[in-house]
Amino acid sequence: MIKVAPSILSADFCNLERDIHRVSTADYLHVDVMDGAFVPNLTIGIPVVQSIRKHTDMFLDVHLMIEKPVRYIKDFAKAGADLLSIHLEADHPSGIAKALDMMGQCGVKKAVALRPITDARAILPYIEQLDMVLVMTVEPGFGGQAFIDTQLDTIRQVRSIIDQYNPNCELEVDGGISPKTAPLVVEAGANVLVAGSAIYGSQDIPSAIAALRL
Repeated sequence: MIKVAPSILSADFCNLERDIHRVSTADYLHVDVMDGAFVPNLTIGIPVVQSIRKHTDMFLDVHLMIEKPVRYIKDFAKAGADLLSIHLEADHPSGIAKALDMMGQCGVKKAVALRPITDARAILPYIEQLDMVLVMTVEPGFGGQAFIDTQLDTIRQVRSIIDQYNPNCELEVDGGISPKTAPLVVEAGANVLVAGSAIYGSQDIPSAIAALRL
């Protein structure tokens, strides 16, 4: 089954509770955390995740686009994240391993994320312990970017690695997802689709969510 994870990066932050309830038919709620260092943008932090958790029972899929994420795993887990994804490019492999171990200690699901510049094989040291791999089909940092077609091959490679080493692991894709690109990433092997403007820019949000599942 294809799962949909609306990105609140495209929501109205002055009406965030309203916009979270508007996507309640989705499977996950995707929360983009940016630190202005790993990516050239700042978004939200731990207090906002805490507030979101108080107002929804949705599965919180928290994407940490931050340097040395091990520093904040416990805090985001305590704030209410159900899953944390960390970028393999954001720390030395030993730091990534420590962050994943900490996720296990905190009882949150584990994910790693890949920028377009990163080879699919970079997930191999971690794949057997992961609950999800996130493949970016845009450069992380800003919403509304155009889909990078060449990432379809990365998605296929990641799917092959998952099928070989950890078939229960989910494969999420984030960046430029729309009714046009969704079938392409699903055909390549994705089963969780992150979408921001394609959902929040629609006049009929439940229908927009349903359209991505087709």
